[in-house]
Amino acid sequence: MPYDGGLPAPHHILAETIHFVERHGYALLFGWVLAEQGAVPLPSIPVLVAAGWLARTGRLQAGVAAACCVTAALLADSLWFCLGRRRGPGVLRWICRISLEPDSCVRRTEDAFLRYGMRSLLVSKFVPGLNAVAAPLAGSSGASIGRFLLYDAAGAILWCGAYLALGYVFGEQLEPALQWVAGAGSWLLALLAVVPGLWIGWKFAQRRRFLRDLSVARITPEELRGLLDAGETPYIVDLRSGMDTEPSPIPNSVRISVQELGAGRHAIPRDREIILFCT
Repeated sequence: MPYDGGLPAPHHILAETIHFVERHGYALLFGWVLAEQGAVPLPSIPVLVAAGWLARTGRLQAGVAAACCVTAALLADSLWFCLGRRRGPGVLRWICRISLEPDSCVRRTEDAFLRYGMRSLLVSKFVPGLNAVAAPLAGSSGASIGRFLLYDAAGAILWCGAYLALGYVFGEQLEPALQWVAGAGSWLLALLAVVPGLWIGWKFAQRRRFLRDLSVARITPEELRGLLDAGETPYIVDLRSGMDTEPSPIPNSVRISVQELGAGRHAIPRDREIILFCT
């Protein structure tokens, strides 16, 4: 079928994406972004870039396209915000459970939010790991819904605006790159499949080694209770995130953050058994 847009005929991926976005228009943009921000693994970047290219050619209105994307993002993020407020850390653990590093996912994302606060919402959609947990983190932090919507709307505008602008300005220049990818043949597809597979395999092996080492040094709550009942006095360090405000369930434990422990800001006794407690 000839391409009658008055532009160089798009090729393969970009052509199909542009035709798909043009055919379904604003409803597609709204539904696609809503699904992705709602945790469905659908990458929005190609759709946003294609919408930007269509806006340049007059087949979509840039303002309406941006409004659809921002509205969809705010709806999905507001739901996650409410879940984070109601469920707290449980939502984060559920999200992080599907990551490659579930043992450190919650801690890393909570530390990032504690460091930058609501400002992290301005860039969270550009960071895959942070994008998934920023809204529930904001909810569990106790922030007001008005303040959350202000920062989240600004972040959504920056995010969708950047990729719409990319398609608007550089859509024609992206085409030769896609043609080169299409002409590179099966060896490039094989490379693109092998490299992520190797990286995932390495992360899986690293995690298995970490869990094997951890199993040697792990102590159960029952074993710790037995030590305390027997009169032992281990030095217990509470490493929970600063966002976890509940009192420690272990008596006489010392609350120290991971950063403070790593920086050596607290003197850890060397003549007692040390037990680290985290969630």
